[in-house]
Amino acid sequence: MAEEQKFSETSVQLTEAAPQTVGSGFTAPGNIYSAILSRNDAVKDARRLKDFQELRDKYVFKKVLFEDPLFPAQDSSLFFSEKFPLKLEWKRPSDICSNPQFILGGANRTDICQGDLGDCWLLAAIACLTLNDIVLKRVVPHDQSFTENYAGIFHFQFWRYGEWVDVVVDDRLPTYKNQLVFTRSGQKNEFWSALLEKAYAKLHGSYEALKGGNSLEAMEDFTGGLTEFYEITEAPKELYNIMRKALKRGSLMSCAIDVLVPTAQRTKTASGLVTGHAYSITGVEQGKRKDGKDLMIRLVRVRDPWGVAPPPACKSNDWAALATSEQDKERLRPTEQGEFWMCFEEFKKNFTKLEICNLTPDTLEDDQMLKWNVTIHEGRWVKGCSAGGCRNFPDTYWTNPQFRLVLPEADAKEKTCTVVVALMQKGRRKERSLGATLHNIGFAIYEVPKEMKGNQQQLPKDFFLYNASTARCKSYVNMREVTERFCLKPGEYVIIPSTFDPHKESEFLLRVFSESRSSSEVIDKEIEVEPVMDIKKKIKPFEEEETEEEKQFRAIFQQIAGDDMQINANELRTVLNRVIAKHKELKTEGFSLESCRSMIALMDTDGTGHLNLQEFKHLWNKIKKWKLVFTRYDTDKSSTISSFEMRNALTEAGFQLNNQLYDIICMRYANENMELDFDSYISCLVRLEGMFRAFRAFDRDGDGIIKLNVFEWLQLTMYA
Repeated sequence: MAEEQKFSETSVQLTEAAPQTVGSGFTAPGNIYSAILSRNDAVKDARRLKDFQELRDKYVFKKVLFEDPLFPAQDSSLFFSEKFPLKLEWKRPSDICSNPQFILGGANRTDICQGDLGDCWLLAAIACLTLNDIVLKRVVPHDQSFTENYAGIFHFQFWRYGEWVDVVVDDRLPTYKNQLVFTRSGQKNEFWSALLEKAYAKLHGSYEALKGGNSLEAMEDFTGGLTEFYEITEAPKELYNIMRKALKRGSLMSCAIDVLVPTAQRTKTASGLVTGHAYSITGVEQGKRKDGKDLMIRLVRVRDPWGVAPPPACKSNDWAALATSEQDKERLRPTEQGEFWMCFEEFKKNFTKLEICNLTPDTLEDDQMLKWNVTIHEGRWVKGCSAGGCRNFPDTYWTNPQFRLVLPEADAKEKTCTVVVALMQKGRRKERSLGATLHNIGFAIYEVPKEMKGNQQQLPKDFFLYNASTARCKSYVNMREVTERFCLKPGEYVIIPSTFDPHKESEFLLRVFSESRSSSEVIDKEIEVEPVMDIKKKIKPFEEEETEEEKQFRAIFQQIAGDDMQINANELRTVLNRVIAKHKELKTEGFSLESCRSMIALMDTDGTGHLNLQEFKHLWNKIKKWKLVFTRYDTDKSSTISSFEMRNALTEAGFQLNNQLYDIICMRYANENMELDFDSYISCLVRLEGMFRAFRAFDRDGDGIIKLNVFEWLQLTMYA
């Protein structure tokens, strides 16, 4: 067995502190990477813009203000698990102040002040967004106002699992005593940040869905970029240079301090910073000291999304020493109370994690800008079938979705290929109202053996028992996306994305970036089945070399069938259950009436709804063959087989199915323990063989395509 260290899982804390959680009480709130940002975007943008403009123009013409039916001004849009402690009133900006403006004096980081919602992670990302004007105008279209073509409707754009989506909202906002309760601008009559927060809440189902998160999630939704996560105590020595280059390249950055005890209340540190709270990084500067010493001044500028907290004790005023002109002073000066400079050493002492979202996957440790090849795959982990967990669970790991990666050539002037793999779990935040949480996710990469290269067969269970991974993520993490960079030699590989534990269901997105030419595809089988036996030609009469068992069948069959030697579903059930009862090792209660009806439909060659003796014999031979397969996979002698093993059982029974069909079979035939008893197992095989036979009957020219009218379709599906 391949010796490989077991996978580990890591829990990453969410930042969710709202102002009242640190004792303040409730205060009423007075050219980008083309492969990611441009996949037919000109066409998509035109379509989205047309949709929004048509809707807006319709309401302008009617002189009626838009009211969003999909995100109504009701409690359901606020919270799903609790009632807000105050009676809120939804108001339009014109009801809150005179002369409301969408953007006033340019959208900048001072326009984001956190309200009474634990979404500091989102607001930290929005503050970072304002530092990149190109991306900002993509997310927040600036040609919107409360005067020209105003109809109470606004729109924002977010990157969503591989494509950009346009989110339309009305401008009714929750208020208390005529003041915004959630995000607000430093200027009372500016509303772009509040409306952006509302659009993001609509994207996820409610405002409450935004409580707690990592800034990386929002940064990625604003850019479509790739994420990097650093525990500062384990960060590389060149972390400061990584941060400098990140800002220089337009990357978004935030930082936070983990709470020592995850369930503890968010508190202030001795320096005055807040634990469990996200901060934006808005500047990284260095320069020589003016006192002639060799030491460099290395500073980091940090902003608090609350926008009102006084600077912490660990702040630094050395930024003034870096300014050599009035322009420098204006650029470096902290903008208000919520922003401050820190020495880099103090930054490392106080903060525990750093989050970076790169607009390209180019390594921040390298000055060279590159173009990347990218492939995107969507997949799904299904409980009991393709949610096999990590390699710590060898009995199920092999059932996870598999993706083949081909690297035909090394990078320029190198012997290896640079590959970035990003695995994202989808929809977990939106499904919070149903109890969903983030799974611990990760992936491993295996080199394909020479004898298996080029085929579309999934790597089997035994392969993972005797072969170690070539590369893998550091650990399984409860983040929306896990990203790792590797250097692999040219060749053929398989990527296995998975959750840490088996049976964890979710959809996922797998993105693979490579510096050199590459290709990747999902590994899935063509649907095949062994030739189905022609019942009329292959069945020999019982009289020929009849065995003792067959003589017993004839006697039982004659006793139940009567003179016409035909049995219906009820009679078939009696015959089969009498025979099965003699096989004590199966520990089965026998076949259900529904199973027997399926068997009749499979074996009924003359359309009578009955089976004759020869048809029954053929059926029993099938059941005997399938029983041997079942017994082989019933390793614990429980008279059940695991849903994960069902795909191997089906293969041995002669069926080659694709991953989607395995998922369907699991959902249709497995019980709540993800097991199939003998009855369910036989019913599944009978149904499969019957449907294959029916398909071949209708596929008269053998091209693998059939055309049915509604009568034929109903006749086929209802009887099968």
